[in-house]
Amino acid sequence: MGRLGQSHIVAIGGGSFRLTDRYGIFEATPLLRYVLDLTGQDRPKVGLLATASGDADEWLLKMYGAFRDWDVELSHLSVFPMPNIPDPRGWILEQDAIYVSGGSVANLMALWRLHGLDEALEEAWRAGVVLAGQSAGALCWHVGGNTDSFGPALRPWAEGMGLLPYSCGVHYDSDEQRRTLLHRSVASGELPDGYAADEGVALHYVGTEFIQAVSIEPEGSAYRIERDGAGGVKEFRIEPRQLASTLDT
Repeated sequence: MGRLGQSHIVAIGGGSFRLTDRYGIFEATPLLRYVLDLTGQDRPKVGLLATASGDADEWLLKMYGAFRDWDVELSHLSVFPMPNIPDPRGWILEQDAIYVSGGSVANLMALWRLHGLDEALEEAWRAGVVLAGQSAGALCWHVGGNTDSFGPALRPWAEGMGLLPYSCGVHYDSDEQRRTLLHRSVASGELPDGYAADEGVALHYVGTEFIQAVSIEPEGSAYRIERDGAGGVKEFRIEPRQLASTLDT
C-alpha cells in the first residue's frame, strides 16, 4: 500500500468540514489534508464511516461532496440495515485512511463490537491505515471521554476502543460543560489522564504517543489533563502547529 510504516491516529476536536455557501455545501478543511498526507499516497483510498449518525444518507452525501475537488478514492461502510460491503474487514484493511464522523459514540461502539468492526479497525491501525475522526470519531479510539450519547447533559463514558490509553475532550472551547466535566472525571478516576482539543484543532498520535496538535484556528489550542494527586487536576496548554486556514484548489 505504500504506507509510511507507522500507526497514526488523528483525533479532531471539530472543524473537519465547513459550509461554503447558503445551500449547505460542505468542503473538507486542511485538517483532513493533514490526515491524508500521512498515508503517503498521491491518490489515497479513503473509507468513510458514519455509524455514529446511524449511517444517515444525508451526512454521507455531504461527506462525499466535501471531497469533490480532491484526488481521492472514496467509499463507505454502512451497517444499516445490513452491511453494504460483503467483507467489511477486507474493505477496512484495503483503505489508506478511515474517517469516522460524529454522532453517538456509545451507539457507534455498540455496533462496531456487534459487527466485529472494532477488531478490524485495530488490525488496520497496526497495519498502517491512518485512523481519524471528529467528535465521536475522535473519542472512539481513546479509553473514553464525555458524551451526550445519553441525553443533552454530558456524562463520563469509558467504553472506547482504548487503542490510545487516554481520555479525550472534544469541542473543548465551544461547549461550556466539557472542560468542567472532563476535569471532574479525571480527578475522580472515572477517566484516565488525557488530551483535549478546541474547535479546529486535531490531536496526532503515532502509535500510542501524542506527537503534536495541529490547528486551522489561530486561537485554537490543545490541552493535556492530568490528576494532580491532591484530588484535582492540572491542565497544560499545548501550542498547536498552525495549518493554512484554506486549501488551494
